[in-house]
Amino acid sequence: MKVRRAVISVSDKAGIVDFARGLSELGVEILSTGGTAKVLRENGINVIDIAKYTGSPEILDGRLKTLHPVVHGGILGMRDNPRHLKEMAENGINPIDMVVVNLYPFEETVARPGCDLAQAVENIDIGGPAMLRAAAKNYRYVAAIVDPADYGWILDELTTLNGELKEETMYELAKKVFAHTARYDSAICNYLNAVEGGEKRDILPSYIGLTYQKMADLRYGENPHQRGAFYKEYCIKEPCVAEIEQLHGKELSYNNIMDTDAVIELVKEFNGQIFAAILKHANPCGAATSRKSLADAFIKAKAVDPVSAFGGIIGVNRKLDAETALAIDETFFEVVVAPDYETRALEILKKKKNIRLLKLVGLGSPSTPFGWGMRKVVGGLLVQERDTASIEIKRCDVPTKRRPTEEEYEALDFAWKICKHVKSNAIVYAFPGQLAGIGAGQMSRIDAARIAAIKMDKMLKEADLQGCRLPGVRVMASDAFFPFRDSVDVAADAGVTAIIQPGGSVRDDESIAAADEHNIAMVLTGIRHFRH
Repeated sequence: MKVRRAVISVSDKAGIVDFARGLSELGVEILSTGGTAKVLRENGINVIDIAKYTGSPEILDGRLKTLHPVVHGGILGMRDNPRHLKEMAENGINPIDMVVVNLYPFEETVARPGCDLAQAVENIDIGGPAMLRAAAKNYRYVAAIVDPADYGWILDELTTLNGELKEETMYELAKKVFAHTARYDSAICNYLNAVEGGEKRDILPSYIGLTYQKMADLRYGENPHQRGAFYKEYCIKEPCVAEIEQLHGKELSYNNIMDTDAVIELVKEFNGQIFAAILKHANPCGAATSRKSLADAFIKAKAVDPVSAFGGIIGVNRKLDAETALAIDETFFEVVVAPDYETRALEILKKKKNIRLLKLVGLGSPSTPFGWGMRKVVGGLLVQERDTASIEIKRCDVPTKRRPTEEEYEALDFAWKICKHVKSNAIVYAFPGQLAGIGAGQMSRIDAARIAAIKMDKMLKEADLQGCRLPGVRVMASDAFFPFRDSVDVAADAGVTAIIQPGGSVRDDESIAAADEHNIAMVLTGIRHFRH
């Protein structure tokens, strides 16, 4: 398809001067509007104002300029349809072969502090989407260009093919346009459904528009018989799995991405401390803080459950150094994610061809919660606020006769943060700054408590055999209330000295009494962390 005439009207002027100059040198006639035409003229590029081309002035403060039969007829006319060509000729309509448009910056506008409804509405583009969609619909004859990143290679193809574009190129550009306008409309839909009278409403919206861009096809999904792919959400505002940079190793699998997401969210809980965690099947199997070094934190995390750690996912919140890399190198791990790596650490770990090394800038900084938590079910979508609740542990209720000691408070705070990221029913045993045992995803809470106790007992025996000093403080965390006192009794048998749990059971008094019988301090948070 020969490009002879193009409309250029862009909000984002990046790269447009060089692109328009290249088109002009190929003999393309350029039609333009307002600010874009001014920029092109200032750079010595010949343009024809849309108003002059259509014979109709821009009116209504620029709201009406391109919505004209001469423009849209030139875009929508089918070049191999004799009736179309006849009607175009009768109405003085010339073909337009390229539309270069990007839209009013609606998303950027509504993200600004103080943006009101009037400002938001004024930044809803009308003519731009109309031209783009018309061009994309007529892709066999018209190139629709919405992304400045495409200017270079499109100009190269035009130059190589003497001003022509391939049909497959036009088709790819059309797909990109409809994805872009869908995203744009979704942003408008989401904003308008989140405000009432110009004020943000504190409710879930009536409609949600979702647009995601495919980042990679995966080898398979959870299992080899399932196809899988990874899509990125637009408008990411915090460190997350969609923002990782892979430094080494084969491509991430579906399960790798799920587990990496889980470890990133856990690591964010400990931004003020040196922290290392190991996850397996999206559940922590090792975690620890350290006042000494990252290597010390990792070694303590691995010691919690070295068998489960094999093939796990590591997350740390400090620059990964050579000492930590050497400790990691002793065992097979699938993935390591860190905010950065020392050169020597990369040299050590890159010797393992199967380990994936991921860099996530900002991991280790305070989290900026954004967006909704969503889960697809057959025929629908569950949407909720993300679970970003936190507590000030010393302000929580202590209903037992004994209050926790300072060391117990430290351990309880650590255990509660870990428990939030364990599948329900969840029970966590911990020492100050170190995970000790986890019971995850059990159908009964007492079974979760028993499994976690077995894990802790195994860890303690192995530590004893290695001559390690055994901690005097052991605590338990539960993601939800105790329906019976039996979990407290299991905790006491395991040597637990303090418990943290939400409270709220009709039998809370029984659990509190059991804690008093065993001289266990109990903290009630009033917050539940179910994780299905």
